Amino acid sequence: MLNATDLNRPLPRELWLKRLTYRSWHRGCKETDLVLGTYCAQKIETLDDAKLALFEAFLDEDDAEIWAWLTEKTPCPKAEYEPLLAELRAQKIN
Repeated sequence: MLNATDLNRPLPRELWLKRLTYRSWHRGCKETDLVLGTYCAQKIETLDDAKLALFEAFLDEDDAEIWAWLTEKTPCPKAEYEPLLAELRAQKIN
């Protein structure tokens, strides 16, 4: 049985990557699924923990907001996301 301390323990890296991969491909909006899922498939294994944490925080944002930032319809209010947004915009999607 799980207790409160188990829930606060960080995930092992392998499970963290699997969770981020799933969340990247199952957003609810096909456009963001494609952009975020492709980025994740291409880069996730090479990201350090700080970049993974940033990506996870980015995934917590609303899909409509993410899409507006990606398409530059609205400026992103969080400067820490700008390098990630630049990478997402520059990627090649097959």
